[in-house]
Amino acid sequence: MTPTLTLESVLPALPEIYLAIAVCVVLLVDVFAGRAAPRVTPTLTLLVLAAGAALLLAFAQVPSTVELFSGMYVTDPLANLLKLFAMLFVAVALLYSRHYLEARGLLKGEYYVLVLTALLGIFVMISAGSLLTLYIGVELLALSLYALVAFDRDNGVAAESAMKYFVLGAIASGCLLYGMSLVYGLGGSLLFSELAVALQGPASLGLIMGVVFLVVGVAFKFGAVPFHMWVPDVYHGAPSSVTLFVATAPKIASFALAFRLLAGGLEGISESWTQMLAIVAVLSTLVGNVVAIAQTNLKRMLAYSAIGNVGFILLGFVAGTEQGYEAALYYTIAYVIMTLGSFGVILLASRAGFEADELDHFKGLHARDPLLALMMMCLMFSTAGIPPFVGFWAKLQIFEALWTSDHLALVVFAAAVSVIGVFYYLRVVKIMYFDAPGDLPTAERHTGVRLALGLNALAVLVLGLFPQSLLSLCEQVLS
Repeated sequence: MTPTLTLESVLPALPEIYLAIAVCVVLLVDVFAGRAAPRVTPTLTLLVLAAGAALLLAFAQVPSTVELFSGMYVTDPLANLLKLFAMLFVAVALLYSRHYLEARGLLKGEYYVLVLTALLGIFVMISAGSLLTLYIGVELLALSLYALVAFDRDNGVAAESAMKYFVLGAIASGCLLYGMSLVYGLGGSLLFSELAVALQGPASLGLIMGVVFLVVGVAFKFGAVPFHMWVPDVYHGAPSSVTLFVATAPKIASFALAFRLLAGGLEGISESWTQMLAIVAVLSTLVGNVVAIAQTNLKRMLAYSAIGNVGFILLGFVAGTEQGYEAALYYTIAYVIMTLGSFGVILLASRAGFEADELDHFKGLHARDPLLALMMMCLMFSTAGIPPFVGFWAKLQIFEALWTSDHLALVVFAAAVSVIGVFYYLRVVKIMYFDAPGDLPTAERHTGVRLALGLNALAVLVLGLFPQSLLSLCEQVLS
């Protein structure tokens, strides 16, 4: 007998229900607001995110795993934490982006609707309890990102980047769907909980083929080598505000994809996919950090930096232990916080007709804007993994997880590659503090954005000085 749906029974799914309604409300308000829409829609979107976070904290807290809709939807402490962080990161990204969009005539309601729709896709992926739900979330997020990358219609480079992203994304989605069909056929279920029980022991050839296609899909969504071709083009070609969004919140969704699919549904055959992920992670850390050295464009440098950092996140999954998943979650959150600040500095330093995306644009920034240079220095030090910033502890957690799981060779390799990566981060600091400033324009004085950026840089330092708070949180939601 099918259970009757009541308000109490669907309460754990309130974040998704609320966000779906909010997308429609924001769209309607933007249409009817007329000329006031550029002022109303951004503020309304931030209020929607704030109210959503409050609802999540008030009504969606669950002490253990709760399944809805015949197991297709799952909510647990991990899901609530990831959704809360996703809302926070999206709100900060929109706050940083408002003046940038306004200066370029891109401050339109469609932008905010697409961002909220992408956030809904992230939520669906986070709470996916089956292959079908997960795929719906993946496509909802992907289609929103394709449109966002091509949002600036007058920019031919952005349109080209969006087309490359769309074509490669379609191929990756096909691989992911084909892998899911093989796993479903051999496991006999779409639900991750049932697949984890059905797929145990040595994997058959057909199952290994399915896992290969699934790993391809996961690697593409992360932007890992050798499925990273879209990352530098999208980061460089898209408007900087879009790059900021693409580089941050979707990383939470990528972690959820890997955790629900691999660590959850395919836990019984972890030996197969950890070996595949090890190759992807090693290539990503090596290629990302080495190729970043040759970049003169800051956005492309951060793109290859993202590829290298994704390799570290995947190394946490390679450990295949609870400690490894905790380290991967901790690294993901820390990386997104650092990346938000780095691209926030780029947005603040940009103005109409001037994109502050070349390394030369930051020459002598200390002389022109000491506070902005200080914030960027903190963010670069943290991303490089220099103590006492949070990036150091993120890398250390990955090393510790690999060490305790007897992946000693990967520890040595990751440490060596980290040293290589320090060079190009410190190069940014050297340019800001030791090169002549020239006649480059001064960054605009947007007090609210500067305050948010200052808090962002301070969070990187405070989380590094007191790492146990975030570490304990990651341990609690995954224990």
